[in-house]
Parts: sequence; C-alpha cells; structure tokens
Amino acid sequence: MDLVAAILLGGFLSAHFVLGGADVGLGMLLPYLGRDGSERRAVRGAMAPGCLEHEAWLVAAAAVLLGCFPELAARLADGTLPLVLLPLGAAWLLRAAGLWWPGPRGGRSGDALLVTGSWLLAAGWGWLLASLLAETHHSPAPALAGAVTGAAVGALFLAHGLGYAALRLTGPPFQRARLLTGGQAGRHSFLLTSVVMAALPLPAGFRLPLLEDAAATGPFERVLLPALLATLPLLFTAQVRRLRGAPLRRPVNDPYKETRS
Repeated sequence: MDLVAAILLGGFLSAHFVLGGADVGLGMLLPYLGRDGSERRAVRGAMAPGCLEHEAWLVAAAAVLLGCFPELAARLADGTLPLVLLPLGAAWLLRAAGLWWPGPRGGRSGDALLVTGSWLLAAGWGWLLASLLAETHHSPAPALAGAVTGAAVGALFLAHGLGYAALRLTGPPFQRARLLTGGQAGRHSFLLTSVVMAALPLPAGFRLPLLEDAAATGPFERVLLPALLATLPLLFTAQVRRLRGAPLRRPVNDPYKETRS
C-alpha cells in the first residue's frame, strides 16, 4: 500500500503541474497576450472553465500526503519549510482572488492580482522544489539557489503557458503566442512541455523518504487509497473532455490559419 500511495502522490502532483501549470502560465502571460479588455477576457476564459478541476489534483495530493504519510508531513511542518509554504500559499490565494475578482471578468484590479499571483506562484514552486532537493529537505533552500530554481521553473511555466495559449486562444492573442516562439507554439510544444512539467515534482519525491519510515499503516490508509483510486477515472475523464474542447472561433484573417498545429 505504501508504494501505491507514493505513486498516487507523484501522479496527482504531476497532473496538477501539467494542467494547473498551463493556467498559471496563461496568468503570467496575460499582459502580453491580452492588450485590451476583450482580449484579456478571452485569455481568462481559456483558463477559468477548468481551473477548479486542475486544483482538484493538488487537493488529492495533499490528502495522500496528510493521510498516508503523516510522519513526513509533520516533519516538514516542524522544520522551517513553512517559510516557503506560507508565501506559496499566499501566492495561490492572491491568484485565486484575481481569477474570481467580482466585476466584468475581473477588471484591471483582478488582472493585476492574477498576474502577480501567477508569477509568485511559479517562483514559489521553484523555491519549494529546490528546498526539497536540498540536503535537509525540511529547511528552505538558500536565497540564491531558490532564486535560480525559481527563475528556471518560472521560464518553464511560461513556455507551457505559451503552448496552451496556442491551443486554446484565437485571433491576436493566438498570434502573439505563436510570434513569441517563432511560430512553433502549438500541440507539439505543449506535449513537450507537458512531459517536462509532469517530471518536475518527481525528483523531490525520490529525495523524500516516502517508502522508508514515513508511510502510515492502518484503517485510514486502507479507506483513503481506494476512495482516491475510485475518483481517479472521474478526474481523468473530466480533464480529457476539457482538453478536447474546441477553441474559440478564429477570425478569417488569421495569418496562422494554415499553419496552426
């Protein structure tokens, strides 16, 4: 059961990085992709329908960590790692507030919160990964290592968001996404960045003592794992249907109409 729990934890985190990471990348790119109100609303519309489903993978990963690896979760919480987790959670809340800001699709205030929260969230994930890969994984990584890793992870989120934008957007926002990548953003680039995003949390999982002494045993684990396994097909089906959804209609003068992949 411990191995099943570890695989589920890695799988849920990988799914969130692929799907939720695409939303974060779009949020980071919002000022570039959307130059006016209607374009920004189109970019928001590309991420809003599935963002709650994408967050469900992160909630499931947290349930596995707390329910199946309580000793490890306590060890991480007892150290200074919350100095990383708290800003990461604040960035997530900031982005959520911007995404659901009241008004016509958020307005300028909501856009500012969404963009700021997306950038901070990507950098925070990089700092957290650097901390988990450090020699003492319950302490924050040094500022320099966290900054370098945060910048690298942020660049990956941007590339992932560009590929997603080329799949989901139309008109000028779609053209800008293709222009920034030399006309290469699209299905193939999104698949490539998806593979990298899926692998991003796995080194930290191998670094943590998941199978050594941190796994829980008892009735709670025996109830939680079957419940999560039962919901897995539902989550997977919902995501497949969402990703297969048709993008908005392109204008007839779209110069990339014939080259869009």
